[in-house]
Amino acid sequence: MSKYRRAKKIDSNQPDIVKTLRSIPGVTVELDHDDIICGYKGRTYWFEIKTPDCVGKDGKIKPSEIKPSQVKLSKEFTGHHKIVWEIEQILHEIGL
Repeated sequence: MSKYRRAKKIDSNQPDIVKTLRSIPGVTVELDHDDIICGYKGRTYWFEIKTPDCVGKDGKIKPSEIKPSQVKLSKEFTGHHKIVWEIEQILHEIGL
């Protein structure tokens, strides 16, 4: 295993989502935490961002688009963690 970390690929919609979140007073965003950590009103929210094309006709993320480590995290992590693909989902989660 190399000691050098490869640059992480980000989904195409992530920059716009981050820009929108950072424009909202009181919202903070940190990157590189698989994918973003968002703070609002003293709470921390962890979001994995996927692109809309990862969503099936049923409105759910296609299982083939989720890494095994993300499935495990969703099942075992006791804090906030959500897989999203639209800014509206994040705003709903943080109460805006």
